[in-house]
Amino acid sequence: MFNPGATYFQGKVLLLARVEDRRGFSHLTKAISEDGISNWQIEDVPTLEPEPDKHPEELWGIEDPRISWLDELGRWCITYTAYSRGGPLVAMALTDDFINFDRLGPVMPPEDKDAALFPRQINGKWVLVHRPIVTSCVPGAHIWLSYSDDLVHWSNSQVLMNARRGGWWDASKIGLCTPPLETAEGWLMLYHGVRRTASGAIYRLGLALLDLDNPRKVLHRSDEWVFGPSEVYERQGDVADVVFSGGWVLDDKTGLLKMYYGGADTCIALATASISDILEYIQKCPEPREEAVY
Repeated sequence: MFNPGATYFQGKVLLLARVEDRRGFSHLTKAISEDGISNWQIEDVPTLEPEPDKHPEELWGIEDPRISWLDELGRWCITYTAYSRGGPLVAMALTDDFINFDRLGPVMPPEDKDAALFPRQINGKWVLVHRPIVTSCVPGAHIWLSYSDDLVHWSNSQVLMNARRGGWWDASKIGLCTPPLETAEGWLMLYHGVRRTASGAIYRLGLALLDLDNPRKVLHRSDEWVFGPSEVYERQGDVADVVFSGGWVLDDKTGLLKMYYGGADTCIALATASISDILEYIQKCPEPREEAVY
């Protein structure tokens, strides 16, 4: 189990975890805890599993969910990666009980992943963060935004943040981690960056702050990574030196942010932080440079 999405559900913390079976195919299974730390009640059957007969894009499994509560619809939206011969793509499903799901099918063509919805419409549009691999325009693996009226048809796609070049910790590729979190200071965005080294890739996490009314405007971006693999369970596993988060929950009363993440594509771990400390830090980070790629 690894790379879970996270949300509050009926006053409890719900994780929707990626579970990889011994064939190598993944499905999604929910786990629920009163405090988000202990006594997890894990479903003994898949919560959301591939349906390749109806959805051929799910032939080789479904992976890495993100969960956004959509207040306008009164439902949760789950964005996930569907994997098949065509490559990974972004798919979407809606639910109000985490038992029954309305699949919307693919919303982005391959190769695309690391997607999540902003939790509310902005200027009358749904906004999706995602990470296509492109060979033209701005080649590489960067974070993009796209817009929709109906959650099915998407357009007006533009690069939001570029992977940097050279020696940067996020030089090879970047992608969204958790769904953006709305704060008074802006949309707080956690993202992963990859650096390729002589001994393999290292996945670490960084932060950005986006304008509330215009999320295309990046107010601040951390030059440094803020969370990286250091523990044994993060450095040793199916894929070494990886921390990869797809979900976090904020306790509004205490200001404690719980970040759930996959360690080395093998286990699920938890890290916590004060939201006030995180916001204080990111607001001291630089404004983005003018160059498209640097």
